[in-house]
Amino acid sequence: MSTTLSASTLLAVPLAPLVASIVAGIFGTALGGNLIGRRTSRSITILGVFIAFVISALTLYRVTVDGAHFNETLYTWMVAGGLRMEIGFLVDSLTAMMMVVVTFVSLMVHIYTIGYMEDDAGYDRFFAYISLFTFSMLMLVMSNNMLQLFFGWEAVGLVSYLLIGFWFNRPSAVFANLKAFLVNRVGDFGFILGIGLLAAYTGSLNYGEVFARGSELTQQTLPGTDWMLVTVICICLFIGAMGKSAQFPLHIWLPDSMEGPTPISALIHAATMVTAGIFMVARFSPLYELSDAALNFILIIGAITALFMGLLGIIQNDIKRVVAYSTLSQLGYMTVALGASAYSVAVFHLMTHAFFKALLFLGAGSVIMGLHHNQDIRWMGGVRKYMPITWITFLLASLALIGTPLFSGFYSKDAIIEAVHASNLPAAGFASFAVLAGVFITAFYSFRLYFLVFHGRERYDQNPDAHHDAHHHDAHHGDDHHDHHDSKPHESPWVVTVPLVLLAIPSVLIGFFTLMPMLFGSFFDGVIAVDATRHPAMAELRELVHGPVAMALHSLQTAPLWLAIAGVALAYYLYMVNPALPAAIQRRSGFIYRLLDNKYYMDWINENIVAAGARRLGRGLWKGVDLGVIDGFLVNGSWKVVGRFAGVVRRLQSGFIYHYALAMIAGVLILLTWFVSWPMFTQWLNG
Repeated sequence: MSTTLSASTLLAVPLAPLVASIVAGIFGTALGGNLIGRRTSRSITILGVFIAFVISALTLYRVTVDGAHFNETLYTWMVAGGLRMEIGFLVDSLTAMMMVVVTFVSLMVHIYTIGYMEDDAGYDRFFAYISLFTFSMLMLVMSNNMLQLFFGWEAVGLVSYLLIGFWFNRPSAVFANLKAFLVNRVGDFGFILGIGLLAAYTGSLNYGEVFARGSELTQQTLPGTDWMLVTVICICLFIGAMGKSAQFPLHIWLPDSMEGPTPISALIHAATMVTAGIFMVARFSPLYELSDAALNFILIIGAITALFMGLLGIIQNDIKRVVAYSTLSQLGYMTVALGASAYSVAVFHLMTHAFFKALLFLGAGSVIMGLHHNQDIRWMGGVRKYMPITWITFLLASLALIGTPLFSGFYSKDAIIEAVHASNLPAAGFASFAVLAGVFITAFYSFRLYFLVFHGRERYDQNPDAHHDAHHHDAHHGDDHHDHHDSKPHESPWVVTVPLVLLAIPSVLIGFFTLMPMLFGSFFDGVIAVDATRHPAMAELRELVHGPVAMALHSLQTAPLWLAIAGVALAYYLYMVNPALPAAIQRRSGFIYRLLDNKYYMDWINENIVAAGARRLGRGLWKGVDLGVIDGFLVNGSWKVVGRFAGVVRRLQSGFIYHYALAMIAGVLILLTWFVSWPMFTQWLNG
């Protein structure tokens, strides 16, 4: 059987969502005269993503079963000084898995959107955006060179800007999308520096050619310093990942991005965009294995994110923001795995997390719909009996998130904890503590959310802000919901619940069936590089894990399971048995609560120190350089000098011939005097 994939078939994967997006975005909106209706717009975009998903699934089958592979250039854009700028695909096991995850989650979001955005005036525009986002992400993961990688990288950032600010009439949404855009530009500055250094020192943008010259980079230093060149490159690339994958301190944009519609949260901030950085580091594993300094840096950043972002989830009251901080924490887990050289474990957690986190976001959206667009969990409770499908799927996702044995999240999260514990890097000690403590924190805030929403006393009719919830600021969620805020919750329509059920299946099962082939089989052979001698984490993990059932049984004797149980038990006691205690703790916590409530004052620091400093610098450059030097001296100064000189010369141009004759005679006299007297003067000086 042929092991070569068809280029034309692979092209259909990103192009199907792109064409659908163009059709819906032009002909389904006022831009093209609204030539097609809502039904046609959504049908075209769903069909495009469905085609991409089917081809992706078949590609994954051929890659895993038949050993198929594809790495070719499809189009050469330009050649500059020997540097080839191309469009091409690299389809291996890592790419094929990402293609399936992206297209499946996107398909579920497309179907879910039919119900969630039903009354929104921007219905067709929304479908065009999410289909365009799918195209951008597919171009990123399928690229075989850094130019196309950067194109996809920037494209998902641009579309996320459009999606976060989808309700552009709301100031909070505009602020959130600008914040996301600007913070990602900080990370992207480092990312493009890393790409530029690789292009400069290897003479290529192609992955294979760059990786082949990795050993040469270890022999060089950054000019003017004694820093290893490969370390600088890897850290610059990872700074890009810090922005895109929301790692501390570039994490601040992700919680605010919840201002966008809930389907966006599931698509961008659970399964696709935020995992782009994780995918990139795994793809560049041949380079990262050459620098322990870069791996230590990654470990520290990931550990800080996993621990401290999880703590912020404890005090959140907006249902979507609790899940958002959970995403931050889990991205920290993936980053820690990358730092421990357990790249396959990081990608494994990326995959399992995509399903159960998308399920949590979509489940949260279903709750919001059922409670007439209330998002405050303090005014929920008892929803379980009104929304049984949402309840059971949300519970399954929560169990997967906290690492319940036999659920998908258990296998990936426990593998990360064990891999970090086995790492011999200096930063592994702190990282091991962070991911272990994070287990308790994750279980606590996850089931705090679960108990407050689905169990206990019904509080949905006591919300003092029922007429001022976040969704009432846009045209979609307007007056049509005001009349119903006191009515009982209701289950969501089938277009919302079917995606929940379909996402719940892999959230429960996929970890069990893919653990051994992805982590200890040949799935990533030739794709992910690990120096087992210098970084033995995966080798030691292989000795500990003997199958999914054995791993689940072994967990009964390990700390993570009991920490998770303790977190659930504490949440149950505080919010079901003794609900008055959390408020008492909050009153006594003082500075700690203020610190968490102000998100470690990161927003304050950015707005009052970083942004203020940037404004002062910009104002100084404007006044000193732009107005003073450029406008004042170079531009205005030059014409003023010319003007004044012209004014003097103009006085000499009287128009009278006798003035000119007098000037000529005076000039001749001066020249004669000079030529006669100068030799005599020099002779006198010389004695």
